[in-house]
Amino acid sequence: MPCPLEVPDGLMFGKWKYEMPNGSPVFIAFRSSTKKNVQYDDVPDYKDRLSLSENYTLSIKNARISDEKRFVCMLVTEDDVSEEPTIVKVFKQPSQPEILHQANLLETEKLQMLGECVSRDSYPEGNVTWYKNGRVLQPVDGVVVINLQKMVDRTTGLFTMTSSLQYMPTKEDVNAKFACIVTYYGPSGQKTIQSEPVVFDVHYPTEKVTIQVLPQSSTIKEGDNITLKCSGNGNPPPQEFLFYIPGETEGIRSSDTYVMTDVRRNATGEYRCSLTDKSMMDSTTITVHYLDLQLTPSGEVTKQIGEALPVSCTISSSRNATVFWIKDNTRMQTSPSFSSLQYQDAGNYVCETTLQEVEGLRKRQTLKLIVEGKPQIKMTKKTNTNKMSKTIICHVEGFPKPAVQWTVTGSGSILNKTEETKYVNGKFSSKIVIAPEENVTLTCIAENELERTVTSMNVSAISIPEYDEPEDRGGDNSEKVNDQAKLIVGIVVGLLLVALIAGVVYWLYVKKSNDAKGKSEKAAAQNFPSLPRQEKHFFFVIGVVVCIIFYCLVIHAK
Repeated sequence: MPCPLEVPDGLMFGKWKYEMPNGSPVFIAFRSSTKKNVQYDDVPDYKDRLSLSENYTLSIKNARISDEKRFVCMLVTEDDVSEEPTIVKVFKQPSQPEILHQANLLETEKLQMLGECVSRDSYPEGNVTWYKNGRVLQPVDGVVVINLQKMVDRTTGLFTMTSSLQYMPTKEDVNAKFACIVTYYGPSGQKTIQSEPVVFDVHYPTEKVTIQVLPQSSTIKEGDNITLKCSGNGNPPPQEFLFYIPGETEGIRSSDTYVMTDVRRNATGEYRCSLTDKSMMDSTTITVHYLDLQLTPSGEVTKQIGEALPVSCTISSSRNATVFWIKDNTRMQTSPSFSSLQYQDAGNYVCETTLQEVEGLRKRQTLKLIVEGKPQIKMTKKTNTNKMSKTIICHVEGFPKPAVQWTVTGSGSILNKTEETKYVNGKFSSKIVIAPEENVTLTCIAENELERTVTSMNVSAISIPEYDEPEDRGGDNSEKVNDQAKLIVGIVVGLLLVALIAGVVYWLYVKKSNDAKGKSEKAAAQNFPSLPRQEKHFFFVIGVVVCIIFYCLVIHAK
């Protein structure tokens, strides 16, 4: 504390004192200006704590609360005594506040002690304020009750502030941060220190229950496992529930989950869960999708060629299903229909169906169709271009594949071994080349498990010309021939209709001309010889055309 007085001329000595509360002085330090010596008074409270410099600045170390006094600097000359006071203020920053005696948990709708905020060793005394999520908590009757106590240590003179908070929480206080702040004064003005924030576990009753289906899939199919999960929005959440299953009148007590394995379609329905006291309930609807396929007939089926075979693929499903057929690994455009079975109808048929909205729901059944037939034989012959040999072909049809044998009756040499074409759709052919020196008879024998068929053909000697029979070129050529036949018949019928229409038009024209000339309609119709020459020529031409068309039809039929 510098002496506030200016050192005058003729100074004899300087002294420092402080004033007691009753105003009486207590001298504590003396310094002579002439002898340069310093003396400290015997004051126990300041023993070994004082220091007085040459310019009469008084220093006090280890400041105490008791040092907050009115100190006076005195400068004495022969003629005068000057005094000037200095007011000393002492401050002590409090410790960081702590929230002690914290509640283990808070229950809604119940006023309870949240905790105590304690800040120690403050001077002068401070003030405590409670905050929630950074906002000041103001006292509210029955909701927020704050009680502040201040205690002073008689030895140190320091203050301890204790503020208790009673609080009635709500659900919104979940995860809320509570803190307290101590406001105190220092040399530079007002300051604050905040405690560490505290979060309390807030308990509140369940107000709503919710049922869920796990896994959360939009579609459930037969064979799946289903887990029902029931939850309440209280804290702590309820641990037991009642589950109501379709067909069960009483609830099934369980934890928050209920598991159903390998569900079937009869599990479709409404599922509910409630608290054990049945006070709250929630429900959900589960649809178990299914897909059934019935193929009739199925498995391995053996039929005779030409027989009818009704095939049906019946679908039963929880939604519209997509059905398609596959034959020998190739997708078919239409469903199979067999009014007269052919060898090409044989194969492996698969009827497959899927529910596109339900992943993994697919069914399929297989029909292995076997078409059997007794061997059928047709023989053809032709003279080879070299005119030295003839080729005899045995066209065979049947299933199982017939074995073919040849026999020759007469004189002739077999020029090469028997050759067979590929067996396709129950058909193949076997041929031999022969150079007969005289008329011979060739016999083709075809035999399978069903029957033995024998067909013979007479073949003239190579030196004798004979009519060559055309080869059977199979189904494709037959279809072409049929198409050509249909085209020819269509042309012929068209020509016939054109001729008929032309005749009718010409007849009407002649009739009109005859009416103009006054001839009788009846005479013209009944007396053909009396017709004009043009009409006779026309009907003659019409008759010739009709005869030609009729002849063409007869020739084509042959």
